[in-house]
Amino acid sequence: MKKLFTFVFLCIYATTFAQKFNDYFIDKTLRLDYVFAGNTTNQKAFLSEMVQLNKWHGRTVNLAKTPIQGNGQIKVYAVKTNQLIYVLPFGSLFQEWLTLDDAKEHSKSFENTFLIPFPKEKIKVEVLFFNSENKSKIIASQLIDPEDILIRKNTKPAINYEVIHTAKVKNPIKIALVSEGYTENEMPLFLNYAQQTVVNLFKHNVFNKYKDFFEIVAVKTISTDSGISIPSKNIWLNTAVQSNFDTFYSERYLTTLHTKLLHNQLENVPYQHIIILANTDFYGGGGILNSYSLTTTKNKEFAPVVVHEFGHSFAGLADEYFYEVDVFENKATKNTEPWEKNITSLVDFSAKWKNLVMNETPIPTPNSLSNTTDIGAFEGLTGNGLYIPTLTCRMKINNTKDFCEVCSNAIEEMILFYTTNTQK
Repeated sequence: MKKLFTFVFLCIYATTFAQKFNDYFIDKTLRLDYVFAGNTTNQKAFLSEMVQLNKWHGRTVNLAKTPIQGNGQIKVYAVKTNQLIYVLPFGSLFQEWLTLDDAKEHSKSFENTFLIPFPKEKIKVEVLFFNSENKSKIIASQLIDPEDILIRKNTKPAINYEVIHTAKVKNPIKIALVSEGYTENEMPLFLNYAQQTVVNLFKHNVFNKYKDFFEIVAVKTISTDSGISIPSKNIWLNTAVQSNFDTFYSERYLTTLHTKLLHNQLENVPYQHIIILANTDFYGGGGILNSYSLTTTKNKEFAPVVVHEFGHSFAGLADEYFYEVDVFENKATKNTEPWEKNITSLVDFSAKWKNLVMNETPIPTPNSLSNTTDIGAFEGLTGNGLYIPTLTCRMKINNTKDFCEVCSNAIEEMILFYTTNTQK
């Protein structure tokens, strides 16, 4: 009787949920291409293009909430009722650039692309930024009519791709592995690194636990030139998504400024998250929440770095290593707790991982206890006011086997957020 009740309850819940998604959306994607522009004192977001893709590959649960804040958010409202119907947290290169001195003196623009489920009726889309004190500011608000004739209807076939990991749940988390700097003749080499990426990802306990929740495809985006652009070495190449090192003059920071080009390559490929695999042995990478992660393949540190960067783009995890001079000003704001799950200013430590710390562990935790304490609050960099759970996590060092418990919990929370009640 209990089993029958549980089965009926789950069926009712699934039906209720399906109706909720179908109340507002159809099974297609609305791609929103934005230009973020401005400087330290004034920021704007401009909608440049809208594209309809042939299927929705994102979450179909937990639509109007998010487990992490992000540096910004896309919020979607039904115009008829003004009800919030979808939220997407994000990070952006523009917001990183705003932390630099250059943004105090000059203005710049950056491309950003976001995917939302295609609405049935008119929606209002807001773009919010959060400042260092986690206060939000709406920098753009747009009314969108799904019947707008200027929404480009994409009907072209998807670029050549291979499914390299198959999910066993109904609505899995879909990842596209994108080749960058690989010529047509080098596609077998790219596919080999794509397979290695899957193996390396599932070597980590939390991803292995939920490996049936992921569908991963390898997308054969072909580059004219072999290799990756390195401006500091005066190397500029014609590659699939036009990535380059030396982002913000940081030698190993590898990104692409061309998100529209990237998503144009992926039109009608089954994806929601992106890992770009770059054809170079030059050390570096980058990961931006709900945008992409980018990793070099031929470097000896490829295996740990590809998973580290995905920790950024998928779960919004922060770096746990800090430098005196970094792309971000890795310093705590006096009265603010960072939104990232794996760093703390101790302003509101109970909202982070305090429950995982043994009673006898001092807070802050001296580095001398790192070998005897599983979880503490270790200082990331003397004087920066930020603390991290351990000194041996994937988000801190390459020569470790796994994520710490705090980061693993954050990743698990994100996986379940995307896939709750979607199992067959």
